[in-house]
Amino acid sequence: MKRFEKERLTEQDIARLTELSRLCKGDILTMTSLANSGHPGGSLSSLDIFLTVFSYADISPDRVDDPCRDKIVVSHGHTSPGVYAAMGRLGFFDIDMAVSTFRLSGSIFEGHVVRKVPGVEWGTGNLGQGLSAGCGLALGDRIHNRDTYTFVLMSDGEHTKGQIAEARRFASKYGMNNITVIVDYNRIQISGKTDDIMPCRICSNYDADGWETMEVDGHDFAQLYSAIRQSVNTPKPVCIIANTVLGKGVSFMEDQYKYHGKTLDGESYAKAMGELKLEPVLEKYKAMREKKWNYPERVFCFNPRLSEGVPVVYGKDEKTDNRSAYGKALLEVAKANSSNKEYPIVVFDCDLATSVKTDLFAKEFPGRFFQVGVQEHNAATMAGVVSTDNVVSFFSDFGVFGVDETFNQARLNDQNYTNLKLVCTHIGLDVGEDGKTHQCIDYIGTLRNLFGFRIVIPADPNQTDRVIRHVACQPGNWFVGMGRSKVPVITAADGSVFFGENYRFEYGKADILREGAEGYLVAMGSTVPRAMKASEQLASKGIRIGVINMSSPLVADGEILEKALRTGLIVTMEDHHVDTGMGATIGMYLLEKKYGGIFRRLGVTGYGSSGEPDYLFRKEGMDPQSVAARITGLLGR
Repeated sequence: MKRFEKERLTEQDIARLTELSRLCKGDILTMTSLANSGHPGGSLSSLDIFLTVFSYADISPDRVDDPCRDKIVVSHGHTSPGVYAAMGRLGFFDIDMAVSTFRLSGSIFEGHVVRKVPGVEWGTGNLGQGLSAGCGLALGDRIHNRDTYTFVLMSDGEHTKGQIAEARRFASKYGMNNITVIVDYNRIQISGKTDDIMPCRICSNYDADGWETMEVDGHDFAQLYSAIRQSVNTPKPVCIIANTVLGKGVSFMEDQYKYHGKTLDGESYAKAMGELKLEPVLEKYKAMREKKWNYPERVFCFNPRLSEGVPVVYGKDEKTDNRSAYGKALLEVAKANSSNKEYPIVVFDCDLATSVKTDLFAKEFPGRFFQVGVQEHNAATMAGVVSTDNVVSFFSDFGVFGVDETFNQARLNDQNYTNLKLVCTHIGLDVGEDGKTHQCIDYIGTLRNLFGFRIVIPADPNQTDRVIRHVACQPGNWFVGMGRSKVPVITAADGSVFFGENYRFEYGKADILREGAEGYLVAMGSTVPRAMKASEQLASKGIRIGVINMSSPLVADGEILEKALRTGLIVTMEDHHVDTGMGATIGMYLLEKKYGGIFRRLGVTGYGSSGEPDYLFRKEGMDPQSVAARITGLLGR
């Protein structure tokens, strides 16, 4: 173990850190003044914490992707100038590159920390999620039996967020003695003093949830080091309150809340650099800002090498629900891979195991089943984070909780390149008697806003079985949705099981369940058997309407839709908001492909980055010149 191995810091160690702190303060002021945006005040108050942890944790510039490294999460991502300054000066990357390209269009050194930066474990910015991320990282290390430690560096103001309480309780319940929280307690937020905005008894809350707590001077390196060293040898999770000063080191910035998010003008910058006994270097970095930099590249997604196991085939006379088929498939895949230590399967539950049918997995694999309780936000983040660590992570919930309530967590997961398998039951009107509060009818419309999520709504237990086996073995984020009720097994026109033993799920491929000469009903999930019955009723009247199962509602299967279109009639039906689901996908496809005129959509096609709005619009082809050129091309001129 190389983390905090010295009994105490020497005078030389303290002198080194003190000098680094002085230089980093100049970097913080320079990069924020150069970009004319950013958060210098909190970066200065957190700086000494950053330097201490990154210097003495078991991590180094040449081990940023070593699985056995210690993990450091910076929850208050807006203090990115402090993070970049500390890590740059410690050799994780070129400090000049970080200073000169901070918040620059196309730079990895964004306004809030992102995983593309070497040494940044989790992209944050949405306050309150960092401790959950830390729990997920610590859990991944525990699952893989590594001797590692996780440090979560946080702000004081974010502690009014409820998700932090959820994460505290989880860490205590599961005895996570490999995690320490260090709070930058400067008592100031963007709007003023924390006690005026919303008082929060941070120490008392951690104490109440079973953590060990300590308090130190956050600018005294000897105190900081000793407390952190003590924490890593404490057999329970630890929270260290580090008393700090906003704007530390610049007299006119100290304790002034306006500098939380206000940068310095030229005169103030020169004055501040003078106090630090540093030369103003804005002009130097303005010139370097024009340079073309080669940013480090990092790859995050992994391809789990798992066996799908032997598929289950439900007979045509069996009637069960898709959620039960999910539970059985999940268990069978886990059994088929029980000896696979490289890619363990884990499941997160929020007090709904018997309803979402993960209880079968829990009984067989209790050490891989994590009961989080009614704490969906924490569960969603942890399940996402652990999926970045060669862990096949399933998070199951009701649709209104797993999608609607945790959209913010899913969005941050997606931006952090997670590989989550989000399986939600109880979607749509099929929830029935529970009423509108639990009838999730916007799961597609909500998740289609996330660029990295693929959505599958299987039609019957057999297709559900194949879908679960498929997504378990795939990289990236997947959502699988299903209703609550029992559904019939889908059969072919000759009466055989349609999704039989030879069926393999292919994302984006629709299925023609019944041929139609006069039109087609396109359905998904719980509406498929209803569409089949409607087709039968129409057939009894001599009207030949076919049925298409579109289980991948974000993808228009062009070949099948072209066939349906030739009949002159397509009707979509879905257990979902009519304007934002599968029908919207098909309608947009048909409008773009078959409209008599020319129709094209311009808009945002991927997550943006820090940069000037004009650059970001140009990148998406929505600057005036690009739009004019596109239209000229469409008109053939």
